[in-house]
Amino acid sequence: MLPSLFIAHGSPLLAIENNAYTEFLNRLSGRYALPKAVVIFSAHWESRVQKIGDVEAYEMIYDFGGFPDELYRIRYPARGSRATVEAIEEQFALEGIAYEKDGRRGLDHGAWVVLRLLYPQADVPVVSMSVNPNLIPEEHYRIGQALAPLRERDILVIGSGGTVHNLAGLNRRNTGVESWAVQFDDWLADCLEHWDLHALFDYERRAPFAHEAVPWMGNEHFIPLLYAMGAADRAQASKLLHRSYVYGSLSQSCWQFG
Repeated sequence: MLPSLFIAHGSPLLAIENNAYTEFLNRLSGRYALPKAVVIFSAHWESRVQKIGDVEAYEMIYDFGGFPDELYRIRYPARGSRATVEAIEEQFALEGIAYEKDGRRGLDHGAWVVLRLLYPQADVPVVSMSVNPNLIPEEHYRIGQALAPLRERDILVIGSGGTVHNLAGLNRRNTGVESWAVQFDDWLADCLEHWDLHALFDYERRAPFAHEAVPWMGNEHFIPLLYAMGAADRAQASKLLHRSYVYGSLSQSCWQFG
């Protein structure tokens, strides 16, 4: 059975950089069997009702500005998966989770940057999923739980975001690592390794520097972790595969669940 994954996508520059993190992501897919499809929750697709991308062939969304022209020339010709969409619909219906299908939206950089590093040939079908920042953590986790049976069908569930993602707190000189970012990630790692849902769901009050790591009105990058973790609720096993930082505090982490 495939695990579920949380993968930090950091800056859009990740798509053209060559560093320890990109090398790690290039190798990551080799750890697992080739999935029949990928279901990916991206921090850059927000909606008040859960959306499912029901697209035959995805267009590119360049949802960033002021970056090198090279980024805007990248193409990732991902195709959708009608069978996987139907499987998601079936699970949401069983669990009473409201949803809507979207047949037009392309892939934003939270999705295509990650997918291009994992599967550069675009040979794995993709179903994009939105995130809802207005839900409480338990509800994000429950949506992930509903998708747990997909893993038994060799479908890979990915949450793409960032555990520490505060653009106002970045060190543009890219020197050193902020201690507050490390302290938050250390606290989070302890929660994940012990599968401490009570603490995790209450991270805003319990975690050190929670409001610096996950700023007010900025939880869209953190919550993909909860969808990915929920998809492995039956196993409740976690493993940190990579952690590094850029710009002082922007966390580049990857967690395996299940």
